[in-house]
Amino acid sequence: MFVRNGTARLKRVLLSKPEYLKPAPINEIAKKWKSSVLDSEKMLREHEALVNAYKQAGVEIEFLEADPKRPNSVFARDFGGCVKEGYILGRFKLPIRELEQIDYKNKMKMLEIPMIAQVKEGCFEGGDFAFLNEKTIAIGMADRSNERGVEEIQKQLLPYGYDVIPVPLKSEYLHLDMCFNLVDDHLAVAYKEGLPEYFQKYLRKMDIKLVCVPEETIFYHSCNLQSLGCHRVLSLKHNEVVNEALSKEGMEVIPLDITEILKAGGGPHCMTFPLWRE
Repeated sequence: MFVRNGTARLKRVLLSKPEYLKPAPINEIAKKWKSSVLDSEKMLREHEALVNAYKQAGVEIEFLEADPKRPNSVFARDFGGCVKEGYILGRFKLPIRELEQIDYKNKMKMLEIPMIAQVKEGCFEGGDFAFLNEKTIAIGMADRSNERGVEEIQKQLLPYGYDVIPVPLKSEYLHLDMCFNLVDDHLAVAYKEGLPEYFQKYLRKMDIKLVCVPEETIFYHSCNLQSLGCHRVLSLKHNEVVNEALSKEGMEVIPLDITEILKAGGGPHCMTFPLWRE
């Protein structure tokens, strides 16, 4: 068994270091920094802080070696999604990320994690993949995943008993994990008004409580958190309001002082591909 849901105790992850990361203008956040040169040393220190947080939480870490030909591979989440039976290989929309699909596929083969589904005609990136419970998966459709990609996943996961819910979003939000993130079994951080009403009904039906944020905080990664399981979550140090709200809900919040990597458009959730949850 690999990843049975999005909130059980996290035991193993796949990461890649930001050695060659640049603010390519491929999302709303990175566009603001497109003329800047990112501080490579600072980014590596920030990523090491993420690595250390995982180690302290008892999480085993696998790495895909950085490569200048795929500068955005630090955002490991995006090549696909992992479920209990194996993983789903996505299909990147942008040429700058195509090599990631090949190299991450080879890495998963080395790790002996089977591919049980693959998007070949549509587009799908893992930032749009979110468990709601063990058999219900939401997939965002903002800028990088589309209806055809979701249909392919629905068809291929049907034999395994998964219900896959498409969630249309404004393209500016990039991925679902920028405006919605489940942090505990019945708790999520979200920009509520940006979510379709029928999706909100699913959340209410599942008794998922929302810690709500305003739209502008999407672009400061207020929702881009990583659940560690056991009521623990990785967040960003500057997410003070969200972190306080989560603490009041009984969550142990582990703050990360990350700012430079964020300029390329991704946070802790984007940088993490879960391989195993208890």
